Amino acid sequence: MQPVTTVTGTAYPWGAKNIDTDIIIPAHWLKTITRSGLARGAFETVRAQPGNVFDDPRYAGAPILIAGDNFGCGSSREHAAWALADMGVRAVIAPSFSDIFSGNAFKNGIVPVVLPQEAVDRLVEVAKDQPVTVDLETMTVTTPYQDRFAFDLDPFRRQCLMEGLDEIGLTMARDTAISKFEGAVDQHRPWIASRSGYAGIAVDGVGRT
Repeated sequence: MQPVTTVTGTAYPWGAKNIDTDIIIPAHWLKTITRSGLARGAFETVRAQPGNVFDDPRYAGAPILIAGDNFGCGSSREHAAWALADMGVRAVIAPSFSDIFSGNAFKNGIVPVVLPQEAVDRLVEVAKDQPVTVDLETMTVTTPYQDRFAFDLDPFRRQCLMEGLDEIGLTMARDTAISKFEGAVDQHRPWIASRSGYAGIAVDGVGRT
């Protein structure tokens, strides 16, 4: 996972509320087991509408999406976060998120930024012609107009995002401690590490060989 410290650039000034995971990535795109290529199906039904924000060349490749309340509701499909990441989105700003989507976003290096509705409304207007910056160092969202909105993020998630640590990365970071523990187990409880399983141990009174 790529570290995320600052996300800055154009933002999709959408603001739509109650966007569920089926809108983010329709069900017929879920047959794939790879994360790449899902951007083609992202917001498919929205893109079918003329003049939609996602096909507006002014916002092509925007790393930030500004959405409305209850973003990511619906199913638990991680494909929704995969699709956003494949689009190049690194941060989503909304008044609230589905808990499951928020967790999936974090695991895929996407920053879920919760701001009050008034702040989101302001950012939607500014983003129509100005860039937006999400800064995890200062925990703020700023604009060239000197707007500055503070947000909160779980400290552990913030650290993982800034260091680029997913679940595999977190495990690898503890490799020394894990190896030390496994060595101690091998020394003090050799029957656990034995390749022969329960060899020589009586089970229900019957010795196994």
